[in-house]
Amino acid sequence: MKAATGQPKRSHGEQRPVLRALRHADGFTLVELLVVLVVLGLLIGIVGPRAVGYLGGARADTARIQLETFITALELYRLDMGRYPGADEGLSALVTAPQSAAKRWRGPYLGKRTVPLDPWDNPYIYRAPSPDGGPFQLVSLGADAREGGEGDDADIVVP
Repeated sequence: MKAATGQPKRSHGEQRPVLRALRHADGFTLVELLVVLVVLGLLIGIVGPRAVGYLGGARADTARIQLETFITALELYRLDMGRYPGADEGLSALVTAPQSAAKRWRGPYLGKRTVPLDPWDNPYIYRAPSPDGGPFQLVSLGADAREGGEGDDADIVVP
């Protein structure tokens, strides 16, 4: 016998497996959701610290690259001026002409008109002469902005 829609009429026995399947396909069980949450928590616990470690390492690498750029700019300054900037002039002598030598200065020696901050938004330290007897020393104090430290807080010193 056909129903009014043109489909054969089903008996009650044929409809029960379909209803049972629909009831079980309604959504996820609480246990399934908990398993997914535990797996996600484990992944975040494993991947998270590595990602933070890479970020800290990237900042230290950026500071080293900027310090190397400063060394190149200081060498160009020395070629033009016959000396490195004094401690009182600092790294700003690389972007603006010092009063004492405006005629010989051919800068700016850095691409920008300001001396960039380190990756932790702290100023770089320029020491002239260097404590070890060299002509200068450049320092980034790391994340803690204090002398000393380890890891992300370690000082980056060149040369």
